[in-house]
Amino acid sequence: MRQVRSIWNGAISFGLVSIPIKLVNATESHSISFRQIHTEDGGRIRYRKVCELEDREVTQAEIGKAYEDADGTMIPITDDDLAQLPIPTARTIEIVAFVPADRIDPLQMDAAYYLSANGVPAAKPYTLLREALKRSQKVAIAKYALRGRERLGMLRVVDDVIAMHGLLWPDEIRVPEGVAPDTSVTVRDKELDLADALMDTLGEVDLADLHDDYREAVEEMITAKASGEQPAESPTPAPSGKVLDLMAALEKSVREAKESRGEDAGADTGKKAEVRPISSRSTGSSRATPKQTTGKKSTSSAAKKTAAKKPTASTSTSAKKSTGATKKTAASAKKTPAKTTAKSTAKTPTKKATPRKRTA
Repeated sequence: MRQVRSIWNGAISFGLVSIPIKLVNATESHSISFRQIHTEDGGRIRYRKVCELEDREVTQAEIGKAYEDADGTMIPITDDDLAQLPIPTARTIEIVAFVPADRIDPLQMDAAYYLSANGVPAAKPYTLLREALKRSQKVAIAKYALRGRERLGMLRVVDDVIAMHGLLWPDEIRVPEGVAPDTSVTVRDKELDLADALMDTLGEVDLADLHDDYREAVEEMITAKASGEQPAESPTPAPSGKVLDLMAALEKSVREAKESRGEDAGADTGKKAEVRPISSRSTGSSRATPKQTTGKKSTSSAAKKTAAKKPTASTSTSAKKSTGATKKTAASAKKTPAKTTAKSTAKTPTKKATPRKRTA
């Protein structure tokens, strides 16, 4: 790690063990800052510190601290007043407990620092605390004072260094009242399945590969303008259509995620949920099919019954012409199947033998 300026010098109080340390910022901001200018001539816009009573600019040496009371009265507070406060953690990071890491709510996380051993004598107790934290798989909760107020911190091991995260006090975390949706929503299993599929498709990512695209674009624009060139136009992203169907949005997200990873969007890698719209027309047509089949069966059976009754009705009339109908009966018997003729003869032998009456 390159040498950086320490922002605080003190000691870690670990029971009766005192470990001299230096506090170093563990993070840095890479955001691009801008200056305010006068748009007409490009002149810098500066803020001057002016005393309201004397209406004149004052120097930094003339500026102090004060607490504004509810009625607007200013109560001066000096550095000596703050230094005389009975704060045991003024120059000490006092460890008060060791707890599992999952006991710490991420909402409490604040600034991060590295704790560096200050001098050769601090190396031994520093290493002892570091290895104890590693073996216990716990974090240390500590109190410390920085920039005029007492704070809460969490010590943990990062590689071979003890890091400290500033923590917000529990009463500084707001209760999430009125934030969650106040309407009752039912989530279906198919929607959860698609959400799980989207999570699996997106997969994991190496955080080291993530970078600030916006900052890079700003840097390229500044470089182009400094060299007198026209900044390149950024491609306008295609506007995404408003998706009203949650299932359709999830399916589209899974499909696009697979395509971005070079996977076959149509391949069935797991359980694939399908959404089939229910149409009144399709439902009616599916139900009409069995009705038509039933109608055909009833019509054919009725025709058979009618055909069986018609010869019966003509039997009494044609009995008188039995002699002339003998040849016709023999001819019709040849056309009739054997099973039908045998069955009909057993039931009504004279009915089948008698032909229909012809109307003159």
